[in-house]
Amino acid sequence: MNPFVFSRLFFLWLFIGLTGGVIAGTYWIVLEYLTGYLAGFQGLYVIPVMAFSGFLAGLIIYYIGDPGEIQLIVNNIRFKGGRLDPRNNPSMILSSLFCIASGGSLGPEAPLVQVTGSTGSWIARKLKFKGEDVRSLSIAGMASGFTALFGAPLGGSLFSLEILHHKYVVEYYQALIPAFVASCASYIVFILITQLGIGPTWVFPSYSNEGVMDFFYAILYGGIAAAFGWLFIALVKSLKNLFGKLKAPIFVKMGIGGLILGIISYYYPITRYFGHHEINLLMETPPVLGFLMAVLFLKILAIAVTVTSGWRGGFIIPLFFVGATLGLIIHMLYPGQNLALIAVCCMASINSCVTRTPISTIILLSTLTGFAFFVPIMFASLTGFFLAPKTPFIGAQLKKV
Repeated sequence: MNPFVFSRLFFLWLFIGLTGGVIAGTYWIVLEYLTGYLAGFQGLYVIPVMAFSGFLAGLIIYYIGDPGEIQLIVNNIRFKGGRLDPRNNPSMILSSLFCIASGGSLGPEAPLVQVTGSTGSWIARKLKFKGEDVRSLSIAGMASGFTALFGAPLGGSLFSLEILHHKYVVEYYQALIPAFVASCASYIVFILITQLGIGPTWVFPSYSNEGVMDFFYAILYGGIAAAFGWLFIALVKSLKNLFGKLKAPIFVKMGIGGLILGIISYYYPITRYFGHHEINLLMETPPVLGFLMAVLFLKILAIAVTVTSGWRGGFIIPLFFVGATLGLIIHMLYPGQNLALIAVCCMASINSCVTRTPISTIILLSTLTGFAFFVPIMFASLTGFFLAPKTPFIGAQLKKV
């Protein structure tokens, strides 16, 4: 007798989104507090602080349990019926807080996706759901966590679906509406808890479309950024082999990774952290060309070390930082071009190249920078996607691992 389109499942999706928003909001507040404390260690102190933070996070993982990484999430969603194990959430939360707050070049999106996604999976199991319903609730949970951080309900929903496969955006189309509902609910709760406000996160110079040539420029900049995406992927593979040969417990590897990151941060402080605030600093006061070149390559190295040494977090916002830095370099070499256009196109392309998420990248980056860039971002994001390596960076996007 229900006269409305939605059923009782709607309220379940809504509940998952509200729960995800509370988790994300609480996580963010704790992260901001811990970051503020650890940021007080500057100069030479940053080296031992980051080394010890990595060592401590490694001890948490070693003794409490290994929560895995984004590849494990994708693999479980695709090949294990969408079942994400919440038992290792305490390990993920604690270890990622130390990794991110101390200055690692990974963001909180991956931990939030895992924790909120496994919460959706746990709810599905308690309600004795089976089949695609389990996968849909897990994806809805993932979307709620991702949306909360980026403030983009549509982009977060699409990302939670698009990250699962290297080609097909909506392979699990049944989860699309659940993800939308959960994302909207999570976004509202997260804003109310954190009081971050609504609007673009990064401030870029004003841009207005100057003609159809802008779209060809977007493709050109996208091609350049995709080449750096290849560089990042190759570096990660090399360092992964290097750390893999190191026969030592994970806390030793993470301590070594923290030591390397601390040294990089000591000489180039702007490479510290995942780039949420640093992108605005970079755009407000563009430094000299030599400094930018050093920041570009050292930031790529910092992200690669963070990923391969066992530190926990996500690499989307750090890749956006790399793209913005590359955009500034191109603009300094060819100052007649539009800085904002170059920067957002490089940001879109490198992320799309590495993560294989061209559509959600378009929505996310447009939301974070302002929708004036929407069409150029579309051209650049698709360029990065089609120029990506045949074998995806996240192996589980392609096949079972």
